[in-house]
Amino acid sequence: MQRKVDFLIIGSGIAGLTFALKVAAHGKVLIITKANADESNTKYAQGGIAGVLQAPDSFEEHIKDTLIAGAGLCDEKVVRTVITEGADRIREIIDWGTRFDKDSEGHYDLAKEGGHSAHRVYHYKDATGNEIERALLAQIRSHPNISLYTHYFAIDIITQHHLGQEVKRSNSDTQSYGAYALNLHTGEVETILSRITMVATGGAGQVYRATTNPVIATGDGVAMVYRAKGIVKDMEFIQFHPTALYNPGEHPSFLITEAVRGMGGILKTKDGNEFMQKYDERKSLAPRDIVARAIDNEMKIHGDDFVYLDCRHIDAEQFQTHFPNILVKCKSLGIDPAKNMIPVVPAAHYICGGIVVDLDGRTSINNLYAAGECSCTGLHGGNRLASNSLLEALVYSDRAAKDVISRFESIELCQNVPEWDSEGTVQPNELVLITSNLSELQIVMSNYVGIVRSDQRLKRAMDRLRIIYGETEGLYERTIVSPRLCELRNLISVAYLIVKFAQARKESVGLHYSTDYPPVNK
Repeated sequence: MQRKVDFLIIGSGIAGLTFALKVAAHGKVLIITKANADESNTKYAQGGIAGVLQAPDSFEEHIKDTLIAGAGLCDEKVVRTVITEGADRIREIIDWGTRFDKDSEGHYDLAKEGGHSAHRVYHYKDATGNEIERALLAQIRSHPNISLYTHYFAIDIITQHHLGQEVKRSNSDTQSYGAYALNLHTGEVETILSRITMVATGGAGQVYRATTNPVIATGDGVAMVYRAKGIVKDMEFIQFHPTALYNPGEHPSFLITEAVRGMGGILKTKDGNEFMQKYDERKSLAPRDIVARAIDNEMKIHGDDFVYLDCRHIDAEQFQTHFPNILVKCKSLGIDPAKNMIPVVPAAHYICGGIVVDLDGRTSINNLYAAGECSCTGLHGGNRLASNSLLEALVYSDRAAKDVISRFESIELCQNVPEWDSEGTVQPNELVLITSNLSELQIVMSNYVGIVRSDQRLKRAMDRLRIIYGETEGLYERTIVSPRLCELRNLISVAYLIVKFAQARKESVGLHYSTDYPPVNK
């Protein structure tokens, strides 16, 4: 089956939905998402969105904080663009119905998070992402030019490769024609042709055993674009959130937002002693790379499985008002934050690298754009400043929309794209291979490519990944495609890229810390 649209958007998080709303007045828009409409990384963003909308805070202070957190690797032009344009983008989603918390006088109740020098984080309780997702989906559903298909799994970006031509990563004339997508309702792989394709597939936290990301975060966009010979970079910079709730057996891990530390939560060892003062003068509000490494080190020193976040001194009513979902979760496990310290542990949270894009969201493949966590803009550098990701998604989806509106009508739909070829494939009879390879992949990445790395650990990881890759590709070639198999392939590609880029960086900087190389200050 073949579909034809002006704009194809893969993913239904903040980046994809915003882009859709911006271009919908100009052509036919199709959003595809592999799960329910609201199931995205955006939905699980607790903390909020950072922005400067009023004095005494300033753009310059936010820019400075971002550059410091990024360990000297941010693109300053990008940082300035995102932060200065971000204010209008926040106002825009407010106009679209997004609610942010206000104080008793009607002023926005701004939070302060790690690495920020001011209170500038707009939030809605401890479910900011869910609130943004709600408001955007309401706008999407009321727009006549937008179709949203749930349970459609994007398999591959269509390029000249599918027309029988050789495509290389060094080519400048590679074209995107749309995507092949598996309709999970029918089991049919559909050919979706588009003038413009936007990849907004979110993160890849499922490459690790412990992650705050939902089960859908399997790096589909990065893997698809890499297979299509698009350029990616900075994949070694994996941000581990310092404070995921320690609850063995729960997957994904429940996030304890950074805003809790912004309100005064203090990190302590199991014997009740503070420790962050040994690592950074900002203590528990240091940037995430520093805090995560500090926790990891303290756990290794003491032989503990977790550390504590002490919130007992925070007003109980204030805690309940700001963090109702965290409170409910903790109490369900017998933890009362007013009386008990909360056990926490770092968990994989965010990929700072990804698909390389320019200031207008263009990838290295013509007519293919990317926005959100799957993209690499240069904003985050070696370490993302807390609550900058939602801001980045808004700004880049806006810039991409403005770029495509002026030119998409001149782009012709490709007419000779072949249908998906499944000849010779059969139903898989050993699904255990998928589950076992996924489990092994997550163990390998967690053990060897975590917060602290070494050349030896990275080599071990790459050696094992090659074996998993060979087995999985063999299965893929002989069986009918399924979401689980495609996700495994994508995770293997992402894992390979993380290791490859980590091996190439011969220094410890930002989120990449190797015992073989001393830390550098850029």
